[in-house]
Amino acid sequence: MLKLIDMMHIAIFTAITLQTLGVMLAGSILRPKSAFLSQLVFLLLVAFGAPLLPGGRGGFGVFFGPSAGFLIAYPLASWLISLAANRLRKVTVLHLFFTHIVFGIIFIYLLGIPVQAFIMHIDLSQAAFMSLAYMPGDLIKAAVSAFLAIKITQALSLSDTMFTKGG
Repeated sequence: MLKLIDMMHIAIFTAITLQTLGVMLAGSILRPKSAFLSQLVFLLLVAFGAPLLPGGRGGFGVFFGPSAGFLIAYPLASWLISLAANRLRKVTVLHLFFTHIVFGIIFIYLLGIPVQAFIMHIDLSQAAFMSLAYMPGDLIKAAVSAFLAIKITQALSLSDTMFTKGG
């Protein structure tokens, strides 16, 4: 039990990263294939040692650590977000927020938690409990990325209009 409490303290103090914000934004702004590829490029950069993960981590070894399942879920999550966003009748902050919750949080957790439990040699319930520390930050990122996606898309549309009119 003490080990689980120690792991929870570590999780709470490292609970806010911007990784999933990027996954959600890519999925909300890009077409499905581009969203998938953007996250694949991110993972390739990480694999080749770019210090893009929390604490300046990078390198192939991260794909054998507790966060491996979460990382591997990124391209698929971004692709699913994009598919869902492109099928929305009306794209609103609220619609994107719920899309981000389903695919940018729940889907990533469904892939990440079992891998984390396996690698850390803990029960699935313990890994799920530890992941609860990330939920508040992930919900904030889901809301922020939904808002930003709308604003960025609007700005890009205005930019396209300006360029086509010669302005």
